[in-house]
Amino acid sequence: MADEPLTYADLAGFPVTSIAALAAKSSAVHDKLAEWGIESVLDLLTTYPRRHIDRSREQSIRDLLPDDQAMVVATVARISSRRTRGRPPKVLVTAEVGDGSGYLRINFFNQGWRERQLPPGTQAVFFGKVDTFQGRKQMSNPVVDLIGDQTGRIIALYPQSDKPRIGSNDVEAWVHSALAKTERRGIAEPLPPDIVRRLGLVHRSDALWHIHRPETMRQIDTARRRLVFDELLRVQLALVLRKRALERTARGIEHDTSGELVGRFLDALAFPLTGAQQRVIGEIAADLGGPHP
Repeated sequence: MADEPLTYADLAGFPVTSIAALAAKSSAVHDKLAEWGIESVLDLLTTYPRRHIDRSREQSIRDLLPDDQAMVVATVARISSRRTRGRPPKVLVTAEVGDGSGYLRINFFNQGWRERQLPPGTQAVFFGKVDTFQGRKQMSNPVVDLIGDQTGRIIALYPQSDKPRIGSNDVEAWVHSALAKTERRGIAEPLPPDIVRRLGLVHRSDALWHIHRPETMRQIDTARRRLVFDELLRVQLALVLRKRALERTARGIEHDTSGELVGRFLDALAFPLTGAQQRVIGEIAADLGGPHP
């Protein structure tokens, strides 16, 4: 029915070009997305953030102390590179970043590409150990995540590419457009309601929205739990279907389990078997004596 909730099969049938923001993108962008395994709206929705940044945990540059392991969100004011002395010479990229409370020097050793990645005006998250040099606070080779102009307490970070240029905020915008396409009909819940309640899971639709657009870290945890459950369930169902197909098409060796060897072995045991152990032995014997592998 046209108004029924969208299943994963429905979403897999919509190419990424059905997202208006992607339809006009170059073939290079679509080739990169295909390389990432993104060719349908379902692929886009199941491209989960590689991590989330909780901005309530960020520190202001003004409050940083030497030896802190800190996360700051700052804007690049200037950046330059030079070759160091020595043999062989190395590239040192130095950036000055600020957050309104102060400035922090960022040093990158042998990472010349950082000068292209972080032009002045770029907003990014920097995570690393704080130290001082000549009385100034600095970080050396911190972890860097570009966040563009994203706002909000929690920021989702997605895969990025330099060639062609695809930023985390680009992928985020495309994912949000894909989510918007599901709003009218919603996303189908394949599990019976009693199982969802008994296992303490959130609805599949809520899981997708909360993993991509969370308002709290708890929403991320419950979304991840549901999505991991779905993935494990798909694997289990695939294995069961494969087993059933094998049982229909292949013929196994029907072993004779009526001999006395098992009986003599059990009689020689120094303890009696429990009812559960006897039941398992019976099931194994039935499997060995059956026609299916």
